[in-house]
Amino acid sequence: MDRVILHVDMDAFFASVEQLDNPGLRGLPVVVGSPAEQRGVVAAASYAARRFGIHSAMPMGEAVRRCPGLVIITPRRERYQEISNAVFGIFERFTPEVEPLSIDEAFLDVSGAQALFGGGEDIAQAIRRMIREEIGLTASVGVATNKFLAKIASDMHKPDGLTLVPSTREGILTFLSPLPVGRIWGVGVVLQRRLNEAGFMTIGDLQRTTLPVLDAVVGRHTAEQLLRLAYGEDARELQTESEEKSISKEHTFSRDVRELERVEKMLLELVDEVGMRLREKSRYAGTARLKVRWHNFKTITRQQVLNPACCDDFTLRAVALALLHEEGLAGRAVRLIGFGVSDLQDRPPEQLSLFGGDDVQRQKRERLSHSVDQLRRKFGPDALRHGR
Repeated sequence: MDRVILHVDMDAFFASVEQLDNPGLRGLPVVVGSPAEQRGVVAAASYAARRFGIHSAMPMGEAVRRCPGLVIITPRRERYQEISNAVFGIFERFTPEVEPLSIDEAFLDVSGAQALFGGGEDIAQAIRRMIREEIGLTASVGVATNKFLAKIASDMHKPDGLTLVPSTREGILTFLSPLPVGRIWGVGVVLQRRLNEAGFMTIGDLQRTTLPVLDAVVGRHTAEQLLRLAYGEDARELQTESEEKSISKEHTFSRDVRELERVEKMLLELVDEVGMRLREKSRYAGTARLKVRWHNFKTITRQQVLNPACCDDFTLRAVALALLHEEGLAGRAVRLIGFGVSDLQDRPPEQLSLFGGDDVQRQKRERLSHSVDQLRRKFGPDALRHGR
């Protein structure tokens, strides 16, 4: 029996939550993020804002230039998490096989739920209806036989869309053929440009080529992976919540600390401990998270997606420091500092890169981090520390 995989993606999630709580914002160009004067970026944009070409990760200053009447909302992460919990609660009514990708999207394996709830389309419709009626938001869903196809499908008829991918080989090839090569997972700007320059504009162009021809353009490893995905082949299983999904470590200072260097030093020690535990478990982290508790007990968390997923200290340290510097101490005293990783994966990222360069660097960083682990085990945790 074919697997039935759903990819559920909430529509403009942060902005939609703000419009849900403040109906006066509906239909307006709304973005969630820090103000332009704080050199912030757009975390989410409503569909009205997207008509001006505004998108997530865009500098807020550029967003305001494109839409002078833009409504900027400060993020309310606790509220978004509350709504996310309600959405995931709906998922779990249908299947325990849920793989969260972020706060607002997930894969669901509903293969074993069809006897109770109907086919994939029926389950997708029921989930969308419950999210709309019980929460007041909309979600777009892709239904397919694997994760790659389901994720592509969920993005095809946004917002509030439902897309079914055929289950036959011929139907899958026809579904994928007209899509641009940039829709393939792992194809970034550089690789897409290289493929386009070689005449590969659509996924159909890849379907019609041969491995030797594509090998000459992007190298053997990348060519093999591109062809598998062009034919809609993806054997990845869901990484469910029943597996360990996070590793974290935190430290409470005996006295509140205002000196940035002391906070940085402790943060890097925490990163090293988390990284070592991550490698001991042979896992790769998809998200890094910083936690800071100020002297007045106010606590903030900041996170960043790691793309590709990683397990080396060098990448984790750089991300941790960037998150800390972005928050800034600004004279405030720190009571607690913490670092964690989540969205753990069992295998190295299948990053598509020209000539494997990025993959070579990743492996070098991992090998060096493992060597440091061995020295720490032999001589103690303070025997060796990475330089900044």
